[in-house]
Amino acid sequence: MENNKTIPNGYMTVGELAKKMNTTVRTLQYYDKEGLLTPSAESEGGRRLYNHKDMVRLHQILSMKYLGFSLDDIKNRLISLETPDEVAYVLTEQAELVKEKINALSEALSAIEALKNEIVQIQTVDFEKYADIIRLLQFKNECYWVVKHFDEKLMEHIRNRFDEQSGTALINTWKLLCEETALLVQKGIEPESEQSQAVAKKWWDMVTEFTGGDMSLLPQIMKFNESKESWSEEWRQKQALADGFIGKALEVYFKTLGYNPMEGVNL
Repeated sequence: MENNKTIPNGYMTVGELAKKMNTTVRTLQYYDKEGLLTPSAESEGGRRLYNHKDMVRLHQILSMKYLGFSLDDIKNRLISLETPDEVAYVLTEQAELVKEKINALSEALSAIEALKNEIVQIQTVDFEKYADIIRLLQFKNECYWVVKHFDEKLMEHIRNRFDEQSGTALINTWKLLCEETALLVQKGIEPESEQSQAVAKKWWDMVTEFTGGDMSLLPQIMKFNESKESWSEEWRQKQALADGFIGKALEVYFKTLGYNPMEGVNL
């Protein structure tokens, strides 16, 4: 049993500090050895003693350790705690780090939930498709959900034809065209108009870019477009508004070309 009579007022043994801070004696001894947290005093009996300033520094160390920093990183981040401003600075820095961690964990949780929901809807064990979704989630691609609608032929085509940059660019084009077409509908502009025909050309250019000229992919694209019940609400509304209008605009556009690129394709 420790003899507290030999311990000055305001000081704690390593065991007492460990208990107060919900850590272990071994951890504190290791921090002492590594020069992270050296006891402020020593008792007459040779016990290494800590004060409340040490407790605040230990709180700083444990917080950064929880946030994933290495001991070397923590050692470089530790600053003097001699003035209220210095203590406030440390706490402000800790608060910012915690906020960053919360944001990262929130994003990770959202990605996990999104992946789980997509897997439930896929209803088959397809690890390659799971990997595609994970990759899109990692890049914060908001269209990760489209993967579950594509068969293996279309997915293989996408993997071979697009990298992250070109794939993201194509998705952004899709999004902008949906919004541009919706605006034409809201303004009551006719599909035959010059403005509408310019948009129709952009739609067909996007389809051509996506397929690489392989019109055998069109049935799968049409199948995807008809599966809106499991789309995200935002995309379902945008595409539904664009569908009827752009279909008519493309008919006119193909007539100006003098041929129908979709003719003979079994949809």
